[in-house]
Parts: sequence; structure tokens; C-alpha cells
Amino acid sequence: MSDRRAFLRAAGAAFALGAFGVHGQAAPKRVTVGGRRVSVIDVHAHCVFPEVSRRVPGINAPRVAPPTLVLGPERIAAMDERGIDIQALSVNTYWWYTASRDDARTVVATHDEGLAAWCKEHPTRFVALSSVALQFPDLAAEQLEHAVKNLGSRGASIGGHVNNEPPTSEKYDPFWAKAEELGVPVFMHPNNALNVAREGALDGRGGLGNIVGNPLETTVFLSRMIFDGVLDRFPRLTLCAAHGGGYLPSYLGRSDAACIVRDDANCANKRKPSEYFKDQVVVDSMVFSSEGLRHLVAETGVSQVVYGSDIPYFWPDTIDIIVEAPFLTSEAKEAILGGNLRRMLRIGG
Repeated sequence: MSDRRAFLRAAGAAFALGAFGVHGQAAPKRVTVGGRRVSVIDVHAHCVFPEVSRRVPGINAPRVAPPTLVLGPERIAAMDERGIDIQALSVNTYWWYTASRDDARTVVATHDEGLAAWCKEHPTRFVALSSVALQFPDLAAEQLEHAVKNLGSRGASIGGHVNNEPPTSEKYDPFWAKAEELGVPVFMHPNNALNVAREGALDGRGGLGNIVGNPLETTVFLSRMIFDGVLDRFPRLTLCAAHGGGYLPSYLGRSDAACIVRDDANCANKRKPSEYFKDQVVVDSMVFSSEGLRHLVAETGVSQVVYGSDIPYFWPDTIDIIVEAPFLTSEAKEAILGGNLRRMLRIGG
């Protein structure tokens, strides 16, 4: 009996070392495809910098945040638990769009310099997306150029509207031109469709502001970028849209048809809306079902879908959906999990 207890103690110790490592932390999950280890790169990764509220008194900045939203050991542990190797970090939602020019300059500098310092400390785990003050398009262009050339940022992160105005008029062209010139993508993340939902329309049960509103805002943003001609004015511009591109990939046929049969559609685009999803619009994988992923890939192509987690928010993870998808080849799975983002964000390895 004593021998059995000794054996169980030894086995338990060995298991603990294997599962949690020598420092008591869970060993990182390793994602494999066809028996081969693959890298997972995440484009949809939130963070905040509470110190902004100290640097810009009176601004509506987050003052407290859960540990996984502030960059620290908990963030890396959350990534390891899911099997995420690299994250492209962005600060959102974009509350600083109401800030004055001077305050917006300080906010974005705090974000971008903080992200650069964290990425420098963890160069194999993180890259950064610049915040930019899109309410001042010329300033946003300057901020993006500085972030890319001097801080190592791999692109920009923006909201779906600027104080209820879509960023699609020629007023915003200096920013779009700079992103195209630098050859960096622009990641778009919504904020509950506050620009399109009537007052109270998404209140009540179900968390509709998030569940319905976020994809709705993304849908409107992408549609305006296409129909208002932004993607034609900047044909080398790449957009990356959160939440699977919203509802638009499910209704691309309807959008295409509108340009043919509806005189009031007033389409400024030179191509069918669906064609922009083949080269200029990339979407993340946050559709939460195998059938949803299958349809997304069918509408856009493997090269236009990338992995997104929405860490630190506790949505179901889509890594297993991608790995287990019977309609994807091993090469396609590797591309969606990390290969597409490695190319788009210029990540070595």
C-alpha cells in the first residue's frame, strides 16, 4: 500500500511538472495541424493603458482594467492557455475620437510608445497597431508614419466611425493615403453600432449592442468604404475587419446586385463589392461555427481570413474550429491560423 501511495505521489508530481512547468504555470498549449506544430497569430487583441487618465486629466479614459486587459504576465498566460504565439495589439474602443488635437496627440503617443516598449520587451510574442487620432486625418497620418518608421508598428487600428461620421469622405484621404504609402493594414473594430442604431434599439436583453451592433457597425463601415469609393481611390490599401467582417460576407451577392438593379444605390465603386474581398478586405475568424467559417472562406478565399481571439473577452475560441474544419486543407489551416497575418504584418520567422 505504501508503495502504491509513493507511486501515485511520484506520478502526480510528474504530471504537475509536465502540465504546469517548474514555476507552477500551465505549460503553453501547442497547436498542431496534421501532426505538425504551427504558429498562431492573433489580429484581434485588446489592451488599455490606464495611465492615460493621469497624463490627460479630465479625459474619458479607462482608469481601471482587468489584469488580462493591461499588458503583463496575465496576458502572456492567457495566450499560452489558448495556444496563441503572437498577438497584434490594439487599444479600442476609440474613446479619444472626441479629444482635442493636443489631448489626442498625448493619448496616441502614450498608447504607441507603451505598445512599442512592451513589444520590444517581448519581441517574439507581440507586434503593435498604432492608435491614431482619426478625427484629425492629417495628424492621424503623421502618427501612423511615426509609429511605423520609428516605433515598429505594423499598421493602424481604427473604429467604424468618427463621432457618427463614416471616415470615407475625401477629408480622410490623407490618412488612407499614408496607410497605402506605408504598405500597412488598417484593422477596424466597432463599438456597438452607436452610429447607426436608433436610440434604445439595441437595449434590453441579449446584449444586442455587442451581439448585433458590433457586426452591424462593421458591415456599414465596409460597405461605405466600398460604395463611397475609398478602396478605389487607394487600390493598394488593405483593411482587416473584426468579427468576420460583420454581416457583409453573408450578403455580398445582394450588394453586388444593388449596383446592377438599383438606380438609387449610387455606387461609386469600380468593381463589384465581392471583388474587394479577394484582395483589399481581410476578415478575422470570429464566426464561432464550422459552417460560418466554411461560408466565410467560400465568399472571400483562404488568403483573406485570419485568426482573431478578442482576448481578454471570453468568447469561444476559434482555433479548434479552424484545426478541425473538414473543408480546409492543412495548408489552408496554417494560412488562417498564422501564415496570412505573418505576411500581412511582416512578421519574421
